[in-house]
Amino acid sequence: MHLDVQDLRNFYYRSTLGRAAQKVIRDQMLDIWPEAHGQTVLGFGFAVPLLRPYLGDARRVIALMPGPQGVMQWPSGEPNVSVLADETAWPIETGRVDKLIVLHGLETSEMPSAVLEECLRVLGPGGKALFIVPNRAGLWSRNDRTPFGYGRPYSLGQLDTQLKTHGFLTEEQRTTLYQPPSEKRFWRKTAAFWERSGRAIPMVAAGGVLMVEASKRVPAPSGGLGERVKKPISILNPSPKPTAARLPQTRVGTRHDMS
Repeated sequence: MHLDVQDLRNFYYRSTLGRAAQKVIRDQMLDIWPEAHGQTVLGFGFAVPLLRPYLGDARRVIALMPGPQGVMQWPSGEPNVSVLADETAWPIETGRVDKLIVLHGLETSEMPSAVLEECLRVLGPGGKALFIVPNRAGLWSRNDRTPFGYGRPYSLGQLDTQLKTHGFLTEEQRTTLYQPPSEKRFWRKTAAFWERSGRAIPMVAAGGVLMVEASKRVPAPSGGLGERVKKPISILNPSPKPTAARLPQTRVGTRHDMS
């Protein structure tokens, strides 16, 4: 079930908790992808809180928002890059995207397999995708006052399996958002402490969000050079060892005088 775009905007841009979550997730994303110079960056779901750092140097930034969620103009005060799209048929050419960010687009979809197929289709050679989903073991997935309390939460194993099934190769996995999902002043003041402690000692508390970087899995080539190597050309075969020629035998008999 997709959330309404107005609810997502209010959480990330108008609430203290949402702005804190945005900063933590964006900092982790920039640690993985510090820049996107000259690249095409695509966000799907409600990824706009994470796209702004790439507006300056990317060749193109696009924010796709699924129909059931709705769309809003973004970025504010600048040329709009948001597009309303069918979640299973994106208006993006095949192999055109260098970096893909999926936030609130996978766990809320009723057709996650179709979404992953589109993710794979639009990624170009060497392209990478970053999937950001609620952690099944975290506190955020149990709190429906945040967007991470809706949809289908994942464990790292479940997400990794689903990505592999659809042709992705996991590059990096991490968890973040260790602070409790509370607006209370005490938790807001100690948020930085919980984030540091969670990253240093992850067994103390489960992070509320999973972040998995993945690339296209390239299948092994069939035929071609691989088949020819199995049948090497004969000139490369070792030559048999030379053997001495056998001379015809002569009969040894009695000696006769010549007449």
